[in-house]
Amino acid sequence: MHRRGLLIILSSPSGAGKSTLARRLRAWDPSLSFSISATTRAPRPGEQDGVDYHFVGEDRFKRMVAEGDMLEHARVFENYYGSPAGPVAEATEAGHDVLFDVDWQGAQQISNSRMAEQVLSIFILPPSIAELRRRLVGRGQDAAEVIERRMQKSWDEISHWDGYDYVLVNDDLDETEARLKTIVQAERLRRSQQPGLVDHVRALQSEFEETA
Repeated sequence: MHRRGLLIILSSPSGAGKSTLARRLRAWDPSLSFSISATTRAPRPGEQDGVDYHFVGEDRFKRMVAEGDMLEHARVFENYYGSPAGPVAEATEAGHDVLFDVDWQGAQQISNSRMAEQVLSIFILPPSIAELRRRLVGRGQDAAEVIERRMQKSWDEISHWDGYDYVLVNDDLDETEARLKTIVQAERLRRSQQPGLVDHVRALQSEFEETA
């Protein structure tokens, strides 16, 4: 039976394992796609419109926001970023789930959008602050001052944990991945995700009445 796709929001402080879990989720189900953001900034060398971002002018971006065509949006420095509703609606109506890698503010906006009924929001917590720092340092990607900024920001993210449908403590990556898959599988069977159920029940009722 046809189902509508989910808007799967994954949020966490940097270093809690969100990106790794998102990659594993997509490897498990290649039909999952990331929402491609729109931005008013100019393309960087090698970036492609519709692949890396949807590049739009500021007037068009603001018009999309005013008309409710952005599921979430924010201004970052001098540019605007947001998640266009159209491509997401097209994908979910075709039965495909769409992943969102957003912070708590973006998650809140999407959860209050016109597609709220299809939202599945999941927050990933680290087992401890000390472990979070260890993971950030262990990645070897950032300078010490960058790590400190990420650590300072982490509590702001963690403090909004209770605004999500599910919260997972990522103390073991494989176990967290298994729990994440269980959540997705169960939510795909949510009654609201199966628009054909009403017609199916009506058909059963007609069949029952004809044979009664």
